[in-house]
Amino acid sequence: MTPMTRSSSTVSAPADMTANASRRKWLGGTARAVAGAGLLSLVDPLVRAGAWAAGTDAPEKTEVKIGFIPLTDCASVVMASVLGIDKKYGVKITPSKEASWAAVRDKLMNGELDMAHVLYGLVYGVHMGIGGPKKDMAVLMSLNQNGQAITLSNKLLEAGARDGESLAKLMAADKREYTFAQTFPTGTHAMWLYYWLAAHGINPMKDAKVITVPPPQMVANMRVGNMDGYCVGEPWGARAIMDKIGFTTVTSQGIWTDHPEKVLGASADFVNRNPNTARAVTAAILEAGKWIDASPENRRKTAETIAAKSYVNTDAGVIVDRMLGQYDDGLGKKWSDAHAMRFYADGAANFPYLSDGMWFLTQHKRWGLLKEHPDYQAIATQINRVDVYKQAAQAAGVALPASETRTSTLIDGVVWDGSNPAAYADGFKVKV
Repeated sequence: MTPMTRSSSTVSAPADMTANASRRKWLGGTARAVAGAGLLSLVDPLVRAGAWAAGTDAPEKTEVKIGFIPLTDCASVVMASVLGIDKKYGVKITPSKEASWAAVRDKLMNGELDMAHVLYGLVYGVHMGIGGPKKDMAVLMSLNQNGQAITLSNKLLEAGARDGESLAKLMAADKREYTFAQTFPTGTHAMWLYYWLAAHGINPMKDAKVITVPPPQMVANMRVGNMDGYCVGEPWGARAIMDKIGFTTVTSQGIWTDHPEKVLGASADFVNRNPNTARAVTAAILEAGKWIDASPENRRKTAETIAAKSYVNTDAGVIVDRMLGQYDDGLGKKWSDAHAMRFYADGAANFPYLSDGMWFLTQHKRWGLLKEHPDYQAIATQINRVDVYKQAAQAAGVALPASETRTSTLIDGVVWDGSNPAAYADGFKVKV
């Protein structure tokens, strides 16, 4: 991966855009997106940030507690605090290490946390009243794309399962209870796991047992034989390989290239009461993601920082390779992944696309978590606070896309563009 490092405070395009059509399309929306923002869009980002942090635009709450789970993709939240970028926007971010996604959910709902590094699908599940009590929620930005993995146990390898096709053959031939773990019933890891299994003809609701395990506990549970495989964020895929208990059968970017992953989430109440704070924190984390993606050296420094006991609590060496896009599947295959975890990518990794949010709703309907089709577009528009994001992006000098939806082709060849979510959800052969 080649990180994008451009800091855009005007609508003029850099010279290297001529060589990259997709980047042109992305940056082409910047002028339209900021056209109504006034002369502030022409001011230096440092000056703009000061303007946002003063007077009537000053953050309503200046100390913000943000929950996170020990995963590599908490990095931009942590680095916004460690590097002091938060202070530039008039806030102080206090990262709060949490034990499980259920704990993050509960603390967001009861106000113990102001915001969180959180699973995209968890936010949508809470808003819809599935996966816990119902509460109106908000997605302020996407924190990252890519960088998760499905790990299979060495026991499955010994039985002949190396990939989805051979796993399906094994499960058909050797009838027993196969157990797979995800991190939260409505979350991203559950959806990647289910999608991948179903793409190979395995119905996760009928052909396997699926359990919920907090990310830091995945490796220990596989070590004692509690599951045949799991889907989780890094570094817990790499850790299984280092500990010689499993191997990477597929990365999440192999399921959906440049997929949405963790988000900056909050209750709708918090954002409505503290819109300036929400904007300031989003801008600070955007800038932190830009810093992380700016160079391999910054990624190494990030890996060293988040490896600490107070954050991910593992060896930096377990984090850094995959953060740099250097993969080893544990079976002898090594590669440089062009779609490894990214935190910025000129803002392409951060925009809260409405189609991304709708996709999780389609999968919740597919797997019976939602009994009826919701109003996909209306719910995504309500949850994904594009208005706050655009203001934060303006403050941080981050380009905006030409559209609030995007098109992707997933591992099974099915195209998702958000245009007909009900038909998409109903169109899968393998479903509840």
